[in-house]
Amino acid sequence: MKTISQVAGLTGISTRTLQYYDEIGLLKPSETTAKGYRLYGDEALERLQQILFFKELDFKLNEIKEILRTPDFDKLSAYRNQKKLLTLKRDRLDKLIALLEKLERGEPCMSFEEFNLNEYIDALEQFKRENAEEVVKYWGSVEDFDQFISRVRDDKDNVARLAVKQFGSVEKYTEAMKQNLAHFPELMEKAKALQENKDDILKRSDDLFRKLTADRSKAPDSPEVQEMLQELMDFTRETSARWTGDLGEGYWDMVLEGYGNELIRKVTDQKFGEGAADYAAEALRVYLKK
Repeated sequence: MKTISQVAGLTGISTRTLQYYDEIGLLKPSETTAKGYRLYGDEALERLQQILFFKELDFKLNEIKEILRTPDFDKLSAYRNQKKLLTLKRDRLDKLIALLEKLERGEPCMSFEEFNLNEYIDALEQFKRENAEEVVKYWGSVEDFDQFISRVRDDKDNVARLAVKQFGSVEKYTEAMKQNLAHFPELMEKAKALQENKDDILKRSDDLFRKLTADRSKAPDSPEVQEMLQELMDFTRETSARWTGDLGEGYWDMVLEGYGNELIRKVTDQKFGEGAADYAAEALRVYLKK
């Protein structure tokens, strides 16, 4: 048996994270002593190893929990699939590193093959074939969906750049989009409901932004301002994620970048007062640094 501190030292995972895994039922200790100390045996360590493999493949904790508690979960099959996916990830990283080495040497290289969207486009095509009724119901017609796929294909370099910027990699973007396709009807119904309440949502968003920028004499990095920013971000994340799914790890960096756009700054300042855009941008910049 190993103590929680020993497991933390062995894996590099903090004791607080291991405690959290216990709290959410993802990884229970093998035993708990009379004094409340957690002890981990071989079976628990093997489960932790599985968790770490899945995390390396960017699975969310709730997804890992669902997979591991499936009655017919096959460890050997999981190992094989994880090996395959990690090999693909390694190969892709090798290509990106090779591209960076070329650029570092000053070699001209404007190929975006390393940011290939083929898997995402294939997922869209497969979804269309297998879910024609849903496509017609929510998209209008199969032809309209085909036009959407064509636009993605024609503008794939730009889509790939935005995907990397928002999600960190094309793989993460593709996985997020696959999740959206898997819950397509549910997300479309939520989007429809949000559309019906868009005026209330916009008003709430404006109220929170106005609250954030009302007194610009306060330091953007002050706890009070950061708390108001957090409230606005939580609301945005909650309402947007209802119909878009995962916003991506780079979403707020893109929002911050948007404040550098002259038109966005002009519209924001006209609506909330001169300097509101720069003030909000600085508050967000502080938040992201933390």
